[in-house]
Amino acid sequence: MNITNPPKALIVLVAMVCITGLMFSNKIDQSAATGLLGSIVGYSMGNGIRGTADTPPIVSGKNKE
Repeated sequence: MNITNPPKALIVLVAMVCITGLMFSNKIDQSAATGLLGSIVGYSMGNGIRGTADTPPIVSGKNKE
C-alpha cells in the first residue's frame, strides 16, 4: 500500500484526529463520531477504486515488478 496523494491523506488524517478528539472530550456522541469516521475511511479507500485521471487516489496497491 502506497500513499499517492499526500495532501489529501493529510487532510483525512487531521479530520480523523479531530473527530476522535471531540469524541473523547464528550463534545459529540460516540455514534455520531463512528459514523463520521466510517465515512472518512470509506472515502479515502473508495477514492482509489474509481481511478480517474483528474483525481489521483489517496492509497494505491503495491507495484508488482
